[in-house]
Amino acid sequence: MADVYSESSKRIENIDLTEKNQTHINGNHENSDLELSLPLDEVYRLALNFYKEKSGKACHFSYEDNVQLVAFSQQVVHGPMVDVLKKLPPLGTLDVVGKDRREAWLKLGQLSRDQARTGFVELLSRRCPLFSTFVEAHRRERDEQKKKEKLELIRKQIQEIDQRKKEEEERQAMEQMQQQEAIKRQIQQALNKQTYEQFRKYAEQQYPGDPEKQGSLIRQLQDQHYIQYMQQLELSQRADQINEKKEEESNHVDGNSTNHQEEKDRGVDTSESLHEDDDDECQISAASMWTLPDIEAFKQRVSQTEGDCVVRVGHGETITVRVPTHPQGSRIFWEFATDHYDIGFGIYFEFGTPTTEEVSVLVSESDDEEVDLDEDELYADETLRCDLESGGLDLSSITKPPLMEIVPVYRRDCQTEVYAGSHLYPGRGVYLLKFDNSYSLWRSKTLYYRVYYTH
Repeated sequence: MADVYSESSKRIENIDLTEKNQTHINGNHENSDLELSLPLDEVYRLALNFYKEKSGKACHFSYEDNVQLVAFSQQVVHGPMVDVLKKLPPLGTLDVVGKDRREAWLKLGQLSRDQARTGFVELLSRRCPLFSTFVEAHRRERDEQKKKEKLELIRKQIQEIDQRKKEEEERQAMEQMQQQEAIKRQIQQALNKQTYEQFRKYAEQQYPGDPEKQGSLIRQLQDQHYIQYMQQLELSQRADQINEKKEEESNHVDGNSTNHQEEKDRGVDTSESLHEDDDDECQISAASMWTLPDIEAFKQRVSQTEGDCVVRVGHGETITVRVPTHPQGSRIFWEFATDHYDIGFGIYFEFGTPTTEEVSVLVSESDDEEVDLDEDELYADETLRCDLESGGLDLSSITKPPLMEIVPVYRRDCQTEVYAGSHLYPGRGVYLLKFDNSYSLWRSKTLYYRVYYTH
C-alpha cells in the first residue's frame, strides 16, 4: 500500500492546473490524458456520481484505488486532515478500512481542493476508460441543450418582434379606423345640419304631435341620406380613376403624326362635349329614398285627402304624374303604396318654365311612349294659338324640352311598406313620376300616392 500512496503522490505533483475553471491532467499513462472543455467543478461532480453509480458494476476498482479515491473526496469536502483531525470521531480498533482511508487522506497534506478534484478525476479516468466516454456524452448533451436554448431564445425574440409588429399594425389600423370614424362623423354632422329642417318638416307632417316618432324618423332619414351620399361619392371616385386610366393609356398610343393630331382634335372635341354634359349632370343631385312601415295608416290618410290621390293603374298601363316645380319650393317629396301587388316606379325631370302649378295625371299603354305636349299648354300662349288656328305652324317643328332621369324605373315592393323619397329642385321644370304596370298582363293595381314640396 505504501507503493500506491507514493505513486499517487507523484501523480499529484504532476498535476498542472492551467486554468481554474478548466480540467487539464497530464500523466504518464495512455488514458491519463483527459482534456475537456467543461468547468472543473462540473467534471468532478460527474466523476463522483459516476464512481458511486458504476463502482462494482460497469467498473471494478482495486482496494487501493477505492481508498485513494475516498481520500481525494474527503480532501475536497473537508480540506487537509490535520485541520479537522480534532473534529473527526475516533476509529475502532478493528476498523482497518477507516485507518487506511485516513492514512491516505493524511498523506495528501496541504493539497488544495481543486488539486484534489483533479486527482480524483485523473485517477478515475485511468482506471475506468468508460468515464471519458461518459463525460463526452454529457458534454454533447450539454452542447445540444445550449443549442436548443439558443434556438428557443431566437424563436422567442422572433415571436416578440412579430408580436410588436402585429401590435404596431393593429395600433395603426385602430388609428386609421378612428380617423375614418372621425371623418365619417364630421360628414354625417354636416349632412344632418343641411337636411335637418327639411326632414323635421317631413316628420312633423307624418307624425303630428308625436316628438318621439318624429325623432326616430329624422334619424332614419339622415342615416339613409348619408349612405346614399357615400355611395354616390364612391361612384364618383371610381369614375375619376377610370378617366385617369384612360388618359394614361391614350398618352402611350403611338401612330402617324397626322392621324395622331386628328385623333387628338377629335378627343378634345369629345372631351369638351363630355365635360359640358358632366357640368349639366353635376347640377342635378341624387334623390333620397326610404321606406315607412305603417302602410295601412298611410292608405287611410291618402284616401281621406281631397284630390285624386288614389288611382287605378290598369294592366299593361303606365301612369305619369306631372308635378311642376313651385316658385316658393326647393325640394319635392313623394310617398306611394299599392294594394296586394308591386309596381314599377321612376322619376324624370323635364326642364322648362311650367305653365301651371297643378298636378296632372296621364295614362299611357307603355312606359316607352313619349309624353306629348298637352293641348292646354300649347294654347296657353296667345301667339301660338293664332298660329295654330291659321294653320301656319307645324306641331312637329316644336322642340321638346330636355328630359333628365332622376330615379330609374324599377319594380318596388310597395304593397308591404310605404316608399318615400325627396329630391332637391335642379331648376325650373316638371317632375314626371312614372308608375309602370306595363309588365302585368292581367292584374290592375290600386295606387295611393302623395306629392308635396318644402321651402
